[in-house]
Amino acid sequence: MNIKKIGLTALAGSLVATSAFAGAVTATGGASFEVQHVNGGAANAGKAFSMGNSVTFAGSGTLDNGLDVSVSFELDQAATNGTSSSFDSNSVKIGNDDFGTLTFAGHGGSSAQSAVDDMASGDVWDNGLGATGAPTSSTSDNMMSYALPSLMDGLAVNLSYTPHTAASSQYASTMDWAVAYTGFEGLTLGYASGENKKTKGSEADVSTYYISYAYGPVTVQFAETEYDSEATTTTADQDFTAYSVAYTVTDEISIAYKVADLSTPNASGDVDQEVSGVTASYTAGGMTISGKMINADNIAFATAVTSDQSMWELAASFAF
Repeated sequence: MNIKKIGLTALAGSLVATSAFAGAVTATGGASFEVQHVNGGAANAGKAFSMGNSVTFAGSGTLDNGLDVSVSFELDQAATNGTSSSFDSNSVKIGNDDFGTLTFAGHGGSSAQSAVDDMASGDVWDNGLGATGAPTSSTSDNMMSYALPSLMDGLAVNLSYTPHTAASSQYASTMDWAVAYTGFEGLTLGYASGENKKTKGSEADVSTYYISYAYGPVTVQFAETEYDSEATTTTADQDFTAYSVAYTVTDEISIAYKVADLSTPNASGDVDQEVSGVTASYTAGGMTISGKMINADNIAFATAVTSDQSMWELAASFAF
């Protein structure tokens, strides 16, 4: 749904002294419902039904000085934005091809590193199994990122700043950076570096590199993240490795096999958490029917019988 030509004079005046300009406001939304069943552990409680719904409002325009300005916020019933508000991710972007793009994320922002922490498996571990996720650098509300203008064809550079937050006196500010190269057809090479300073004495350096190559209907991806902590516990350091193979059967049908492995290399009894599974989807117009079957072993590095789980899910989603 488009609401055309709504004046954004107030937004323009708050950013720079300029004349009124015409902009556009759009509203896009999505809805979904799904059924999921987890086997193993305490989670073996039968089928669980759920739904999702959200509407994203976005406004944009170009100032007289050539800067493009846009604002976006998501209305989501299940939002957890630190308050009772139903608004979820929200941000303001300012920039152009010459200036680059500055993004201020009030909520739902990513650091340069956390944006690519698991480029390969698409967070296959995050499927209601209680598995430990890929390690990331610090993120918070009210963080900033900056995408530099193109330095050369195919090279993108991003920076991010996560401020100190009042919620924790120990939470220090951090600066991340990332580069990605797409100069060869079908190939993407990337590297990101950042820090996690959420806990004093357990600060960590976090780095991720990844590669993606698409040839015809097949896409292969690989990513690795190293989390090196100053904490003295043997489980503080973590290594995350993920890969996937995806096949586009037709324009509407795709399937993929995904694997994510998380280890604690300094632990004497190093037990890897291993999550793997198959996903499939069918898309027609604004409707997508999807399914997945996921297995997880040694969840949270534990060896108990209840630490091995599996799940299946069927879902339908609609975009409008």
